[in-house]
Amino acid sequence: MELTVDKDLENATLTVTATFAHPLEKVWELYADPRKMERWWGPPTHPATVVRHELTPGGTVHYFMTSPEGEQFHGIWRVLSVEPHVGFTADDFFADAEGTPVEGMPTTHMDYRFEATDGGARMVCVSRYDTTEELQKTLEMGMEEGLAGAMGQMEAVLAEG
Repeated sequence: MELTVDKDLENATLTVTATFAHPLEKVWELYADPRKMERWWGPPTHPATVVRHELTPGGTVHYFMTSPEGEQFHGIWRVLSVEPHVGFTADDFFADAEGTPVEGMPTTHMDYRFEATDGGARMVCVSRYDTTEELQKTLEMGMEEGLAGAMGQMEAVLAEG
C-alpha cells in the first residue's frame, strides 16, 4: 500500500490517498464490513470497536477506540450518501457513549472516493473542517499519525482473502 497525506490549512482540508494492490471490491469491504473496519480503523494503540454500522444514506456508524489504559473514545458518522464501490460522504464527530456530540470538538466532513486502477484500487478521502482552527486542533491531537497508523493496518486485513 502506498499512502500520502496532504494538509491544506488554507482550505481546512486533509486529503489521504491510499493505493492498493488489491481489487476495488476488497478495498470497499474495509469500510462496508464492520468486522473488517474495526480491525484497522483505530491506530494500533487504540483499537476500534464498531457498535452500530449502517453505511446507508441517513445511517449511523458508531464506533469507539480504546486506549491502552482502557479509556473509550466514541465517534459517530452521520452517513450522507453512499454509492457502493464508488464512494460515500459522512460527518464524523466525537461523541459520548450514547452518541451525543462532544461540545467544542470539531466535526470532520469526509468525502471518500474509490476507483479501480491497473493492478488494484485507489481510495481518496478529503476531510474538510469548518475552520482552519478545527483542522489544526485535530492535527495537534495526533490525527495525522493516527491515520497513518490505522491505515497501515489495512494491508494485513486485505491480505487475508
